[in-house]
Amino acid sequence: MKKFDLIFSAILVPLDYLMLILAGIFVYYLRFSALVELRPAIYEINFSHYLISLLIIFLIWLIIFSLIGLYGLNEKRHFSKEISKIFLACTVGTMIIVLFIFFKREYFSSRFIILAGWLITFIFVALGRFFIHYLQLRYYRRGKGLEPILVFGAGQTAEEINHHFKSNPGLGYCVLEWVKTIEDLVENWSDRARTVSQIIQADPNIGREEVLKLIEFCNEHQIIFKYTADIFNSFSGNVKTETLAGIPVVVIQKTALDGWGKIIKRSFDLFFSSILLIILFPLFMIISVIIKFDSQGTVLVKLNRIGERGKVFNLYKFRSMIHNAHQMKKDLLKYNERKDGPLFKMKNDPRITKFGRILRRISLDELPQLFNVLKGEMSLVGPRPHEPQEVAQYQRNHKQLLTIKPGITGLAQISGRSKLSFEEESKLDIYYIENWSLMFDFQIIIKTIPVVLSRKNVF
Repeated sequence: MKKFDLIFSAILVPLDYLMLILAGIFVYYLRFSALVELRPAIYEINFSHYLISLLIIFLIWLIIFSLIGLYGLNEKRHFSKEISKIFLACTVGTMIIVLFIFFKREYFSSRFIILAGWLITFIFVALGRFFIHYLQLRYYRRGKGLEPILVFGAGQTAEEINHHFKSNPGLGYCVLEWVKTIEDLVENWSDRARTVSQIIQADPNIGREEVLKLIEFCNEHQIIFKYTADIFNSFSGNVKTETLAGIPVVVIQKTALDGWGKIIKRSFDLFFSSILLIILFPLFMIISVIIKFDSQGTVLVKLNRIGERGKVFNLYKFRSMIHNAHQMKKDLLKYNERKDGPLFKMKNDPRITKFGRILRRISLDELPQLFNVLKGEMSLVGPRPHEPQEVAQYQRNHKQLLTIKPGITGLAQISGRSKLSFEEESKLDIYYIENWSLMFDFQIIIKTIPVVLSRKNVF
């Protein structure tokens, strides 16, 4: 990591501490000044004692922040990844305070301070982090503090990675060179190239001997070596060992969503889908009324989709097409803009109603899928649900998509939406299946919001 990034990372520790203390003071003011007329305080906590307690408690919280990974220096930080960790850290910190009060068996005068403190500390720390990320991003976009890297390899993957870094300076990297062979790398190794901190091997089909030479080169010049892998021909970290007759056996699991992983994900889905359905009930009613006035037909439609292990289920959506639109599909197949796979996409689909076009633009037509989540047919996060005729055209390697429940949103949806080819979409969804974690779900959900609002890559 460059000095520029280290400076910003070092700032985070005192900044988090400051924001935590400010959050604690704000909660105190809220309870004993702003809300005292609405709910009189039976016993007012002495502010100086309260402040001393904050200083000690939040030092312990910094340790929790560190253990959860909020001060890691191994990679570039992204706000969307950090916010879920901040939420988890503040939740753990608050639970420790609650347990301490419980086991101490002493009366604590204000439950409001505990509950409000949990939410407000999360908001304050997140705002502080957002400010730092905003400053860092501005520097990156001006070409300052970028980490010099080198992309190695030929082929489409290398070209895409090279283009991705060059068109997104906000990632914090600057591609100095794109080298296609080890000979070119050695011959063109100049003083400028010696500033390279990382070499990314972006050709999944490169030979073993050339990879070993590249690794030796990186070791010789103290450079970090990274590589991409063909997801269909490699296996993720879902590997464990067991013994049979005293002989070690390696077991490659399909996904981390086995055992407790499945229980945790289902609990997560049940809790948040229930909350969202309650909160969004007024919006459901408004959309339903507009749909009835806009065009003839039902408010909701049931669409056949293939779920976990090939089970057929009815997917619920707000109707965005004219009545009997499915009967027109066979006549429109010749206009399909997705030639690479089984999916059907058409930019100016004549079947879509006026209001339906608005619903689709910001994905509001998909909200009723929360009922599918509640029923256990779908998950909040997962692969895109496909139609039976689309699944019938799957290649063998695509069938791994049926390992888990499909999701309302997913890694493919936030990584390019309609512009992704079917093969790229499948690779992303399989990567999610193989590398699932609850933190991964949080990150995808958070990233879904700006993607939907920005309407990027939406037909």
